[in-house]
Amino acid sequence: MTADSSAPVGDVDRRPSERVDVCIVGAGPAGALVAHRLAADGYDVVVLEAGPRFEFESRQRRMERAIRPAHDDRSVWEMGGDRDAYSASGERFYPLNRARVKGVGGTTLHWQGMVMRLHESDFERRTRDGVGADWPIDYADLRPFYADAEAELGVAGASDNPFGPPREQPHPLPAFEPSYSDSLFAEACEEVGVAMHSVPNARNSEAYDGRSACVGYGTCKPVCASGAKYSADHHVRKAEEQGARVVDRVPVQRLETDDSGDRVTAAVYATPDGTEHRQAARQFVLAAGGVEIPRLLLLSRSPDHPDGLANSSGLVGRYFMDHCFAGMGGTLDRETRQNHVGFLTSESHQFYDNDFEDVGPIKLEFLNYAGPSPVEMALGGDAWGDEMLATLRGAYGNNIAMGGLVGQLPRKENRVTLDTERTDDHGNPVPDVQWSLDARTKRTLRTANDIQRSILDELGVDIGWSVGPENTGPAFHHMGTTRMGTDPGTSVVNPRLRTHDVANLSVASSSVFVTSGAMNPTLTIAALALKAADHVADDL
Repeated sequence: MTADSSAPVGDVDRRPSERVDVCIVGAGPAGALVAHRLAADGYDVVVLEAGPRFEFESRQRRMERAIRPAHDDRSVWEMGGDRDAYSASGERFYPLNRARVKGVGGTTLHWQGMVMRLHESDFERRTRDGVGADWPIDYADLRPFYADAEAELGVAGASDNPFGPPREQPHPLPAFEPSYSDSLFAEACEEVGVAMHSVPNARNSEAYDGRSACVGYGTCKPVCASGAKYSADHHVRKAEEQGARVVDRVPVQRLETDDSGDRVTAAVYATPDGTEHRQAARQFVLAAGGVEIPRLLLLSRSPDHPDGLANSSGLVGRYFMDHCFAGMGGTLDRETRQNHVGFLTSESHQFYDNDFEDVGPIKLEFLNYAGPSPVEMALGGDAWGDEMLATLRGAYGNNIAMGGLVGQLPRKENRVTLDTERTDDHGNPVPDVQWSLDARTKRTLRTANDIQRSILDELGVDIGWSVGPENTGPAFHHMGTTRMGTDPGTSVVNPRLRTHDVANLSVASSSVFVTSGAMNPTLTIAALALKAADHVADDL
């Protein structure tokens, strides 16, 4: 059994392995999938992870912590402090630590679990709309990897999206039944001409790949105590069964190159006692996410790479993108059964490839978790006994809401760079996220709100809140900071996910995204990781 994050750090041998084919930085979904694929092919693989392992048996305790008012998502998965320090000097404050986890499994330990493919149009945004840029690959290139990724993660879906890209086969698992509140939305959507369809979820609707079916705890974010929702520690265990070595609590400080500067020779990492070690390998894969990957490359500057490793274009950290939330909700004069389901079961891509003037893709969501749950109301109030029961009966059960995601345009001024005035627990400059919104994104948010209002008005909702251009926040999908392209002057990695400047360094991450789309990115991350693994194997 793996050690819990509270276990003595001396129990693990964190010295470097002698012979390694591939060194992977990061044990989230991308790193775990690359490690499993390459280890299964017989290669010697080492994964270096900055955060701890979290014992599976600790999940129930973390679930209990998550629903208590004294805690938030960060404390559930032990985020914060000097290790996770950051700056946000942009036009809008970017709350980086609100939704990331450092540890074996990465952010999939507390993600929502929605897994959609990008649309065909997302790969050709410049050609289609005259904005952003085109990817150097298209949907057809990624399509077989999407299918593999759905099988690896165990995706439940009805394959009923009339607006989605073409599929080769149904989803691996049957879809979850629409929630009760979905049935309420369906009435209004039919009246206003909005089509609903199922949401693909990386959670088991039935037992799959050694994991149980969903048992309905409803605390999916920030913790699935049953393990039915996919998290990348599942593939870490599978990789280890195939012979991979995964080392926790070893943040990589920098990458070193040979005398020519053309190849990485070692990842220099620190152990919990502060000792530095050098892990040599034939190939290196960065899979630490869209913030920590550019940070590591910038920290790895040298005489051969004075502006940072793989940064001859000057674009490492540039074109940072996120998805912005658009939402609206209130109360309804009838029962909604709020929070009976802790994840989405219905959505609409009808306005994704829309014809609105100068408006980007919109993904509409019908929220099953609007308003507080009975547990949250009970724990957050001062009443007890019969008084608490009366409060719950009078205030619970009629909240309803819609959400949605809107993508940003890639812009150079949005970036991740280094804050040299602030350092982490190892004395390295922390990441500085410089984030702002463009006019097209704001128009798209307003359009999403208009559609949401038309549905809620038809339903008869007393709208009490809305989130749009002025008060939107990020979905914490970090994209674009090592963008993909064929021209070394305008991109960081090539279509094989290999950096232009360094021959044995690949990137498996949403950091290679050229445009953001409006889809939750994890399935595309998984597909790109499997693609990267195949290319690395070809080069070994």
